[in-house]
Amino acid sequence: MRYSTEHKQQTRDKLLASSGALAKRGGFASTGVAGLMKAIGLTGGAFYNHFPSKDDLFTEVVRQELCNSPLARLAEQGADRERLQRCLQQYLSLAHLHNAEGGCPLPPLGVEIARAQQPVREEAEHWLVQLHAAWSQTLNDEALAWVLISQCVGALVVGRMLASEQVQGELLHASQQFVCRALNEAD
Repeated sequence: MRYSTEHKQQTRDKLLASSGALAKRGGFASTGVAGLMKAIGLTGGAFYNHFPSKDDLFTEVVRQELCNSPLARLAEQGADRERLQRCLQQYLSLAHLHNAEGGCPLPPLGVEIARAQQPVREEAEHWLVQLHAAWSQTLNDEALAWVLISQCVGALVVGRMLASEQVQGELLHASQQFVCRALNEAD
């Protein structure tokens, strides 16, 4: 039985959304094609109707996750320092820290992106360079833009490594203070 182009696209979209959530929750490399397809109610054999390989799926997951992240929206819409500061306060929150599946893909997927094939890393680099350019323009400081991106992502990675919410909160609070100071001192 042949499916319509619309049905195929809907299935592909479900696969991408599900794969992104699974990757951010438990890792992409550790989930096989059968597991990815089972999550949307299909067999592993149907996977190849949508992507030539698991690497191709991961490239598209990374593209989609990065383009839909809160940081991407901030970069696209443009931001003054005050708006950037508010966004980064939300980014460095316990709510975001505890929502790996629905939050920024860089903290949960960064190591997998680093180990991935060249197209995945190129996709991540392209996005990060665009984010950096937007923040550099807002801050009038290219180096500070890289530092703030790294600080925010790193704080979530370390925060998710910690066992107690109290220590997580202390880490995030310290990071928020650093970001505020850096934004206020930059000119």
